[in-house]
Amino acid sequence: MKSTAEVKIIGERYNDKYTCGLSMLGSGSMDDFELVKDTEEVEELRRPDGLVLKVSNTKSSRADVTEVVTKVANEGKDPLTMEMLTSVLLKKIKADKIHRLLSFWSAEGKHKVDSIKELDMEHSWSNHGIRVLKFGNLGSMPVRQFFPFVAVEDSETGKFTGVQLYAPSSWQIEILVKSGDVVTIAGGIADRDFGHWTKKLMPGEEFVAPKALVATGNSLEDVCDKLVKAQNPDISPVDNEMGIVFNEYCTTWGNPTIDNLKKLADKIAGKGIQYLVMDSGWYGKCGNWWDWRGDWTINTERFPNGLKELTDYIRGKGMIPGIWFELENTSQEAPSFYETNHLVKKDGVPLTVGNVHFLDMEDPWVIQHLDKYVIDNLKDNNFGYIKIDYNDTMGMGCDGPEGMGENLRKKVLATQDFFKRMKREIPELVIENCSSGGHRLEPSFMELASMASFSDAHECASLPIIAANMHRVIKPSQSQIWAVMRAKDSDERIWYSICSTFLGRMGLSGDVYDLSDHQWELLDQGMDFYRKVSDIIRDGKTTVLAADTDSYNEPTGSQLVIRELGNRALVVYHRFGDSVDLEEYAKGLGIDISSYKILEEYGEAKKDFSAEALLAEL
Repeated sequence: MKSTAEVKIIGERYNDKYTCGLSMLGSGSMDDFELVKDTEEVEELRRPDGLVLKVSNTKSSRADVTEVVTKVANEGKDPLTMEMLTSVLLKKIKADKIHRLLSFWSAEGKHKVDSIKELDMEHSWSNHGIRVLKFGNLGSMPVRQFFPFVAVEDSETGKFTGVQLYAPSSWQIEILVKSGDVVTIAGGIADRDFGHWTKKLMPGEEFVAPKALVATGNSLEDVCDKLVKAQNPDISPVDNEMGIVFNEYCTTWGNPTIDNLKKLADKIAGKGIQYLVMDSGWYGKCGNWWDWRGDWTINTERFPNGLKELTDYIRGKGMIPGIWFELENTSQEAPSFYETNHLVKKDGVPLTVGNVHFLDMEDPWVIQHLDKYVIDNLKDNNFGYIKIDYNDTMGMGCDGPEGMGENLRKKVLATQDFFKRMKREIPELVIENCSSGGHRLEPSFMELASMASFSDAHECASLPIIAANMHRVIKPSQSQIWAVMRAKDSDERIWYSICSTFLGRMGLSGDVYDLSDHQWELLDQGMDFYRKVSDIIRDGKTTVLAADTDSYNEPTGSQLVIRELGNRALVVYHRFGDSVDLEEYAKGLGIDISSYKILEEYGEAKKDFSAEALLAEL
């Protein structure tokens, strides 16, 4: 499927048909373009005034996906200012359903499907007027309310078309209907109407829109698998074996010390855990870790001999030490909170969200500051892993030389440049992408990291639901699923938590030094099972993702996920309230589990809120 493109220039005619303020497509900016090149991969359009649109549609080498890159160039004599540019524009797709993935804090990835009729988007009786559905995100948390993804379905043929945007800041997707049973899909940077975006092009300048991926398939899972496999993350060379992570946040709750981390390292040593990550609270004069973000001096009360003592101890136990930073933000107890000249501003004053200011990542002073307190810390103390958190959003935009949306976009790109800078300085560094859990789970950030926190829903009943949702948007091999262990946990609770980690990367936390020998046996068995199925998690294809609950807080029914690789399958089954056993649930989906040859099993799903996992031969 081939994408074209549109641009809207300030001062030129907007479309009518009741779309002004809803969509900038079909504007007068497109009237004088002529098609000057049209091949299988490249479409080039040119206006008499020298404005050029060039769209490349390239087949991915990693999956059956088209990578779309749109470029606009001003080869004329006068400056032109854009207020809309598409990354992708697909026309005349036969479809009657729209699939989106919702996202709020600790509720990431919920699947929502609407029919064209339910959305009141049937074409009019005379085909006059255009129906518009426009959705997206404003700010520096790109996965908030929605993922930058859409799929449309033709129920008659069973064909799906999916689009995923590389969208680290504000973005939009539009679905339009004018006539017939066909839709138009457009997406890219949030435009001036939606995201306060304008961009001036001087003569001789060009601008490249964020990339988009397009795939077609016979099911939602088929399309999503292709889009995810086309992502190309920069995985650390030490992180290619699906290693297990232990993060101590749900152990110390932001109060790490040299003593409690040594105690933790002693307890998990020799268990085959690759990373021990120290989370928030190691810095400043921490009382409440939240208030001291941005002060990256080492807390000498908690670590009197510095952090090298800790990393040496962890490495001596056979694990790679990790550390938490929220490097872009600064709170009121940190000196950088008051560095007014180096903060992001809105309306001429530092942009303040809650108790946070945002460092201006385009400012050389800020980069030197972070070189000293982040990169030098990692090097001097021999850390091999960094968890980069980001706990609020800049919203609609910020001050700067161009439109507020463009100023915001450049700040976020500067953050991504710092990710790359860390990897240049420390090539084996493992980067974890976190933003209040899952608020940055989009492709451009995921391609800069080895893995990501899937959510902050660490001990919630929705744990496996969110973990499964992530299969549609990021690689399971990058999706770190937390299983928090408590001494009060029943066998069923342990199985429920550990089976959730089989839906991605196994991440552990909690009071493991308080577990009984029996509980440790269940945990050890779970880690052994994880290692046996890790290649399926990493390289397989999710063929079944079924859950019949509409509540994350009080889920009912069951969830079944099947991921296949060659002739083997990983089957993960979770029971919620008012549930049935695996065979009965699978039978309702037309799947005969009894026909599978079971090679390994973990857990038992004999009652509500329990779980089991199977390694099977097909």
